[in-house]
Parts: sequence; structure tokens; C-alpha cells
Amino acid sequence: MDFSRTWFLSLDSQLRARGLDSDAQSFDEILQNLTNRKIYSPDEFAWHCIYVILAGGFSQKTAKKIHKTIINSITTNDANFDLLIKIFNNKNKINAICKIWQNREQFCNEYYKCTDTDSRVKYLQKLPHIGKITSNHLARNLGEDLVKYDIWIQRLGVVYSGNKDLYKKIDNGNLCDEIKTACDNMFAHLVNETNLPRGYIDVVLWKSLQSGLIKL
Repeated sequence: MDFSRTWFLSLDSQLRARGLDSDAQSFDEILQNLTNRKIYSPDEFAWHCIYVILAGGFSQKTAKKIHKTIINSITTNDANFDLLIKIFNNKNKINAICKIWQNREQFCNEYYKCTDTDSRVKYLQKLPHIGKITSNHLARNLGEDLVKYDIWIQRLGVVYSGNKDLYKKIDNGNLCDEIKTACDNMFAHLVNETNLPRGYIDVVLWKSLQSGLIKL
């Protein structure tokens, strides 16, 4: 792979042709939000938090299905633990979902009080069941121009770097500085090539890797 503009736009086009152009939102919605960040209501903010909590460890298709069912239940019955645990049998995640929904106005308001991207991301990391990588995913879905740095992106960053010795340092739970630098260099190159937000480049590359369109 040559990491060129043509290569990237071909990936984007192929994903769209296969109907794979989405994360929590469609590719077009993600790009629009990264270009002109939307301010979400407390309910919408909570929906995004709940999605990334559910997405960890599951396919996007499964996460979106469970997310829809849980949001429907919350909208009808509020955050009822006993009802939600029947939908998704994970006590830690359901507890987190209930806490986020019950405190959504406070969490949303505090998030938007932060004056820059770094402080907003650090605030998200304080929310129930939102870790460092998850916070980047959530922030990206909220319109911050960020990279998720999950294991797929780490692997591709190593390929871009040309340093095979970095493979042994890939760790989805603990992003090391050398891997982050390799990924950041890759994104900086592709931003220069495409003039697109790196958050959008991230979601296209991740979907291409996850779907097998990019083979490592």
C-alpha cells in the first residue's frame, strides 16, 4: 500500500459501495461534524456515551443493534437496571449506562465547559466505563478531530513506519509513545494528501481494516 490520496479515496469509495460507510453515524455525518462541530443536547450526549461503551469488544453491527434496543428502553422506561440487564447481560456496562443517563445533564454541561480538545478528552475519561482509547472514540463521535488509536490503527501505523520491530510494542490497553508517533506520522501524511480531517481518515482506515479491505 502506498498511503496516497488515490489509495485512500479508493478505500472510501469501496466502503460506500459496500454499504459499510458508518460508525455510530454515517461517513457523511461524521465528516460534517468534524468540519463543523455540533453541540449536542444532554440526551444526545448520553446516547453517544452509551454507544462507545457498548461498542468495546463487539462488531459495529452488533453494537448498533444493542444500542438501539437500549435507547428505546431508556426512552420508554428511563434507566431501569433490571430491564436493561435483560437486554445486555453485563453488569459493569449497564451500571455505567444507568449512571450516564441519570447524570447526563451534568456530564454534558461539564464537557462543554471545557475550553479545548485536550481538556474535553480528559473529562470524558472520568465518565463511567470510558477509558483512554474509548474517550478518543467518543470525542471523535462528538465532533473532535481525533484518532482512536485502537489495535487496528496501531498495526497500520507500524506498517507505515516501516519499522517491524515496533510490532512487539503494539498494545490495545497501553499505547506506547513510539506507536503513537508512528500513527501520528501516518495521519499527518494522509491529512496532507487528502486535505480531510484526521478523525475522518481514522474511521475510514479502521473500517477498511476491520472489514478486510486492507489486509495486513
